[in-house]
Amino acid sequence: MADTPDKPSLTHIDARGEARMVDVSDKPATERTATAEGRVVMSAATLELIMSGNAKKGDVLGTARIAGIMAAKRTSDLIPLCHPLALSKVTVDITPDAALPGCLVSATVKVTGPTGVEMEALTAVSVACLTIYDMIKAAERGVRIEGIRLTEKLGGKSGHYRA
Repeated sequence: MADTPDKPSLTHIDARGEARMVDVSDKPATERTATAEGRVVMSAATLELIMSGNAKKGDVLGTARIAGIMAAKRTSDLIPLCHPLALSKVTVDITPDAALPGCLVSATVKVTGPTGVEMEALTAVSVACLTIYDMIKAAERGVRIEGIRLTEKLGGKSGHYRA
């Protein structure tokens, strides 16, 4: 089923409407990068707890950063139709924002391969945000995870995308 401007197709659904893993064996290995973002919104007092280093479970931002990196590497174990990829780079940046108040989370993932890394970047952000929540939930239950989205994609047949 081919994409047309009027009627996009779903690549993970075959002609019978059944889920399938996309065959990427004929696609060239090219450099591909994806960046995603999200935010964790909390009270100013909870953000201060994170920044002071006094959270009960320890280093919130460091733990969330490592969790995001690990999640990117395990995306194919979590999302059923994703290809396992040998990632060449994963960065997770977490920026406290007093104006929010909360934390801005960004992840960039890079690979040289036949398929993109959008899901790996989105998974990294999602798990980093969930880890922040897990580590501060004892202090505040009303924390919100918001705005997880792909912000940029480079490489591959579809080219450059920027939100």
